[in-house]
Amino acid sequence: MGNASLESTKLDALFRESGDGQRLNVLGVTHVYKALSAQTAGRFSFWEAFVPCGQGAPPHTHTNEDEAFYVLDGEIVVEVEGEARPRRAGPGSFFFGPRGRRHAFRNEGPGEAHLLIFCVPGEGLDRMFGEMHTAGERAGGMPPMDQIVNIATRHGVAISPPN
Repeated sequence: MGNASLESTKLDALFRESGDGQRLNVLGVTHVYKALSAQTAGRFSFWEAFVPCGQGAPPHTHTNEDEAFYVLDGEIVVEVEGEARPRRAGPGSFFFGPRGRRHAFRNEGPGEAHLLIFCVPGEGLDRMFGEMHTAGERAGGMPPMDQIVNIATRHGVAISPPN
């Protein structure tokens, strides 16, 4: 027998055309949301990420979410707590970032990387990225690092200090 709380929530089907979805600028990375947690009763969120050269996600640890990354185009460098060295991930590569394990990724170029990212559950990161987008708009670019860290902390994500 399935989970009663999931069975009791009726969801509408969701369809997005190519290029459709809410767009956010999250620390220089464009997110195009295909499914927000509000549309999936908090079960998951799913988005495309367009990562310019030199951009990515700093080392961080999620308290509440698991993330999965699939590289469609370009290449990213992935760092994972406990791994001896960073790994390069090109088209067709997959990476699972479980909650509680620090990870980071960056695009070292030369071109843009295009990823699909799946987050379970989706609610916390959706809100965090929305706040980071708003903070960037207010700052006219990249918000100050202490503000980024404070936003992340409120959503159960610890950003590790730079080396």
